[in-house]
Amino acid sequence: MDPLDALRQIAFELERGGAPTYRVQAFRRAAAVLGALPAAELERRIEAGTLQALKGIGDTTAQVVAEAARGQVPAYLARLLADQPPSAPDALRAALRGDCHTHSDWSDGGSPPREMAETARVLGHDWIALTDHSPRLTVANGLSAARLEAQLKLVGKLNEELAPFRILTGIEVDILEDGSLDQREDLLSRLDVVVASVHSKLRMPAGPMTRRMVAAIRNPHVTVLGHCTGRLIGPNRQGRGRRPESEFDAAAVFEACREAGVAVEINCRPERTDPPDRLLKLAAEAGCMFAIDTDAHAPGQLDWLVNGTVRAEQAGITADRVINTRSVDEMTGGRPADA
Repeated sequence: MDPLDALRQIAFELERGGAPTYRVQAFRRAAAVLGALPAAELERRIEAGTLQALKGIGDTTAQVVAEAARGQVPAYLARLLADQPPSAPDALRAALRGDCHTHSDWSDGGSPPREMAETARVLGHDWIALTDHSPRLTVANGLSAARLEAQLKLVGKLNEELAPFRILTGIEVDILEDGSLDQREDLLSRLDVVVASVHSKLRMPAGPMTRRMVAAIRNPHVTVLGHCTGRLIGPNRQGRGRRPESEFDAAAVFEACREAGVAVEINCRPERTDPPDRLLKLAAEAGCMFAIDTDAHAPGQLDWLVNGTVRAEQAGITADRVINTRSVDEMTGGRPADA
């Protein structure tokens, strides 16, 4: 087994299991260090047992490298695979062609857009939407208009290199208190996917919250209503604990989504699992379309889609009602990759 592949796979499996960031970064950092070495030097250091002399290589990562270099599956990786075997894909998961909600290190994700895209391609996706945060969410390093324009240029370049795989241009835009969106309209009109989410004033009374959400849903640029209740049902990777659901008229919000053709997100993050079952059933009965999204902040989290497909099938949601089953052309309206 290639030592670098072993380190990267361990990082992936840790992310898939929701491990703390510091544990993941130890393996990604080690892979980056070894990847920068000439092959001959790496071989010499493995034979001499001097890997730990390199900054960023510790005892655990050195052992993984040594075991992989001997052609073994490293014990650390074997334990991870035994403890959290990959989920068996269901029929709906097999029908998905992309992911509408992902983050990179341009906002609060941990990896660059290329790494997120390459991982998605390995997982069998045809496309992935890059939806970093908008400027008001400063805690997540949200993208100003200038930074978003710079990211669009990068995505255009990456799409030339990764074709036929496609990174869809996008944003997770904050829904402001009055229902307006936290980014310039002219920029939103250039994007393939706009996920609109509430991140502030989550305890707003139900009446104003309903009006706020409906106003955003009716914006013609919005593709997906993200994690609609904003709840957290357990600690996430930043250590934030439980948070109750926002209060709003769910029937009115879902009816607005149905009328506007905005997909209701089935958020696959384990600490969100949003919307809760009763609201997911209500949205299904209302005739809504859906987006099954990982809201991934790291490559390994891109494998969380099955968390949502299982819930969708339980709610009676079929593949034709899930926008992730669409092709690149269907998602972009035929917009060129460099538009």
